[in-house]
Amino acid sequence: MTGKILWNILLAAPVALGAALVGLTPAAIAVEAQTSSQTEAASTELVSVTEVTLIEPTTQVDELAPVPLVTTETQAVTLPVVSEVDAVAESEALGVSQLAQLQEYSAEGQGEEQEAAQVTSVSQLSDVQPTDWAFQALQSLVERYGCIAGYPDGTYRGNRALTRYEFAAGMNACLDRITELISSGSEGVVTREDLATLQRLQEEFAAELATIRGLVDNLEARTAELEANQFSTTTRLAGETIFAISDIFGGEADADADNELEEPGVDEQNNLVFQSRVRLNFDTSFTGTDRLRARLQGGNFSRFLGDPSAGETRLGFETNTSSYDVRVDDLNYQFNLGDRTRIGIFANSADLRDIVLENVASPFVSSGRGAISRFGRFNPIYRITNANGAASITYRLTNPALTNNVFSVQLGYGAGEANNPDQGDGLFSGDYSAIAQLVGRNLLGGNLDLVFTYINSYIGTEDDPANPDPDDNDIAGIRSPGLGSRLSRVDRDRPLSVNSYGLQANYRFSPGFQLGGWVGYSFVRAIGLGDADVLNYAVTLAFPDLLGEGNLGGIVFGMQPRLIDSDNSLGLGDDGEDLSTGFHIEGFYRLAVTDNIDITPGIIWLTAPNHNEDNDDIFVGTIRTTFRF
Repeated sequence: MTGKILWNILLAAPVALGAALVGLTPAAIAVEAQTSSQTEAASTELVSVTEVTLIEPTTQVDELAPVPLVTTETQAVTLPVVSEVDAVAESEALGVSQLAQLQEYSAEGQGEEQEAAQVTSVSQLSDVQPTDWAFQALQSLVERYGCIAGYPDGTYRGNRALTRYEFAAGMNACLDRITELISSGSEGVVTREDLATLQRLQEEFAAELATIRGLVDNLEARTAELEANQFSTTTRLAGETIFAISDIFGGEADADADNELEEPGVDEQNNLVFQSRVRLNFDTSFTGTDRLRARLQGGNFSRFLGDPSAGETRLGFETNTSSYDVRVDDLNYQFNLGDRTRIGIFANSADLRDIVLENVASPFVSSGRGAISRFGRFNPIYRITNANGAASITYRLTNPALTNNVFSVQLGYGAGEANNPDQGDGLFSGDYSAIAQLVGRNLLGGNLDLVFTYINSYIGTEDDPANPDPDDNDIAGIRSPGLGSRLSRVDRDRPLSVNSYGLQANYRFSPGFQLGGWVGYSFVRAIGLGDADVLNYAVTLAFPDLLGEGNLGGIVFGMQPRLIDSDNSLGLGDDGEDLSTGFHIEGFYRLAVTDNIDITPGIIWLTAPNHNEDNDDIFVGTIRTTFRF
């Protein structure tokens, strides 16, 4: 029994001896002496400016003050330390502190010996707690001098933990405020006790203050450089250039008069081509929430020859120019009207996708970074007309403060010859399309986008004063060489009245996989002759960040616009429909070489081109390189 007692005494002796030594260290003696001297001094004694030495605060006070005391839910982030005097020593101190924090966290719950461990300095903590001396000292200064205004709602929230950098920012605001009071010669305001408290806080948080100074200095330098070299105070210039190497392969085409096939095959008519496109967007904002866009575009694309449908092989990034004629490709202005309404005005060359602000629920909508084919980007019914003047309104039904789900109603109208005052043209006398959409975004936990679409259109004929040149309209599956089969354009030299219905959806199963698609159905009436029905559909699979951040894998399987039924009076084919069903199969992989350069190889496989199984399959291959600047 006696031996056991002696053994316990030996174990306890080093602890007692260490405690005694700590109590006798110069730091401890200094603290006791300081406490004694502060007790003897009167708390209201004023100090002159010459008696105070403060560490110089950050030069730009307005950018850091006021800083609210806020709660940090995550671990403190280590920022790069920019030291003014001894950068190496401060960096080593921070590294030791962070290592101590990690060791402390990893050792939690490993026994009573860990519970007995003590924290001897506030610099060992990752957060400053409301119960810490430093927190309470700063809180007292804030309440006394009003150096932090608090949150916009007027609350102070002084009962929440802060990271050391948040704390240092708040302390810096108090330093600036007290320095301002001393410099102004205010009497009876700053006490010696408060100055001593600030001095101690500066010593405890010297590394964090140095970091904040460095970050602010760096930010000021970068801001000055941007202001000196900015393109415009209101306009931002953004550009995109595409280089594409493409070729087409396939066998013979069947010359079937009933299917209106006029072209032979593609093997002997095409060669490998190198084509390009450049866009310059000038985006101007006057209020911060509006946007005026003017786009200049040029390109040198020529379509492949021998396509039985004269449209199914079109690429998604083609232009309407073949000799780099520069045109104003886009000119529109969008602005908010209240908190939930967005107005769009389009002055030239806008399809319905532009009019509804690209709410088409497709991950492949971009011509430069999305699908490589024209069909694979979005539902072709949005291309039914190309307006020279249009307007739209988008009204958000849901309150963003209450839910992340977004339900919107969109209405739009576009005129094909809005700029032409001739008989049968203008805003309301010529070709037009009116669109209505119900849009749901971020549904089912933020994963589903869903769009219901209705479009009513009028399309004139070549002899119709309302449409003197129908080929100017980029009509998909209705009139000119846009998409789909020849019969699906219902080209019978009669004006067309078209009612189209669309359903588009895209579901994000995970960050790396999305499943989507669309269905488009058009009821076409050749005025005074008969009716026809045109159908298209697609299923899309998207793989964001495939094998690397910024990459995109894509698969499209669908049917381009096909005539599925028509009145005999129209004389479209033997049975009033396309002879067969051809499929569009597409695969591509966008590789992000850098943040601004993408390379996208892809292939398109068309079975039964022109929806005629007598035509051999066609393959289109391309390598698209996109530069953004």
